[in-house]
Amino acid sequence: MSTVYSTEHGRMCPDCGKAEAKCQCQKSKTPPRGDGIVRIARSTKGRKGKGVTVISGVPLHKDGLKDLAKELKQKCGTGGTVKDGVIEIQGEHRDVLVEELKKRGYTVKRSGG
Repeated sequence: MSTVYSTEHGRMCPDCGKAEAKCQCQKSKTPPRGDGIVRIARSTKGRKGKGVTVISGVPLHKDGLKDLAKELKQKCGTGGTVKDGVIEIQGEHRDVLVEELKKRGYTVKRSGG
């Protein structure tokens, strides 16, 4: 079993066991593979009827996804999060997000209803 947190160093990398700030294995990984298409959908599942816009298939690392999510949330003027490589933006913002991601050079498709 590996150490996840140390009071001396903070968060620890589960792969190499070094402090997260000194970890080299996370930085050297290649971006996730996909079909090159960013998909934007609307979902209410598990959110008590509240709708979110879900963006999946973005070929970026964890940090890149967080930065992109931050910029998209500011563009929409709302909150959101990044979970398991998927960006969730609160509310119905598919049209705005499709245009913004196309400006950034991504191939974008609307998925779902």
